Amino acid sequence: MTTRTGGPGMRINSKGQVTIPAHLREKYNLSEGDEVDVVEVGNTLAIVRREGSESRGKRLTRHMRGKASIRMSTDELMELLRGD
Repeated sequence: MTTRTGGPGMRINSKGQVTIPAHLREKYNLSEGDEVDVVEVGNTLAIVRREGSESRGKRLTRHMRGKASIRMSTDELMELLRGD
């Protein structure tokens, strides 16, 4: 099955990169930093999400882990958030 983007074609830049149109990134839930592969399917190239790659949320959580400057217990955090 062949599906075209319906818009103007894309160009490969000098680094061999192409930009995936925003509506397709949204449709397939692709975000900056997601890992993809370009694979051959017959005489066609396909962009596929790399299996086992971290989601954006997991990358953010990993990046932020241990960054807090103040240590608080769960009860203290809940009191702060609830305003009790």
